Formats: sequence, C-alpha cells, structure tokens
Amino acid sequence: VQLQASGGGLVQAGGSLRLSCATSGFSLDYYVIGWFRQAPGKEREGVLCISSSGDSTYYTDSVKGRFTISRDNAKNTVYLQMNSLKPEDTAVYYCAAVRSCYARISDMDYWGKGTQVTVSS
Repeated sequence: VQLQASGGGLVQAGGSLRLSCATSGFSLDYYVIGWFRQAPGKEREGVLCISSSGDSTYYTDSVKGRFTISRDNAKNTVYLQMNSLKPEDTAVYYCAAVRSCYARISDMDYWGKGTQVTVSS
C-alpha cells in the first residue's frame, strides 16, 4: 500500500497549487482519501476528504471557497486544488486513506509522505 503526495512548492499569496495523491495497493472503491496538513509547531489538522462516490467533506472552514478535492479512480489519484492561497496555508500536506471521512486522524489506515507548501506574503 502506498500513497504519494506531490505538487507542493513555493507560491505567492493569492496563487494556486494542485496537489496530487497517487495511490496503489488498495482500491479507492473501498477507501476515502483525506488531505491533512501540519504547520510548524502545530498539530496536524484535517483539510478535506473525498468519499468513494465523490462527496466532499471539509474538515476546516478556513479553506472553504478556496480548496476543492477531486478524484480520478482510473488513475488511482486524488487531487487537492488550492486557490487564493494565504501564508497561513503554509504547511506540510499529507494524504491518508481510511474507511470513512468521519474517522479521527488517529484512525487513518494509511498515510503518505507529505509535500511542503509554502505561501509567501
């Protein structure tokens, strides 16, 4: 089982990035994929989750209207589109697989390595 997050980088405030979470070794038909982030000195927090049917669940109001999540089951990949980025979005972003978008962070089945997103002011 593997999840690999990519697409991070350095961007100016107001810019956009699209993160990808490539998965292998399990079926996206049976798992939801969540995006999480961890800023320096802070706890990891949930950002967005997408179900097997494509329904989105926001974990934080701070990204509503700016971030969206999508999935391409044929490519076994989930995307996080981040628009209107703010310096406070700076963090390492992780993707994880679990059975339900309502699971706790501690209950994630599989985690990928993170990708750094840095938003400059």
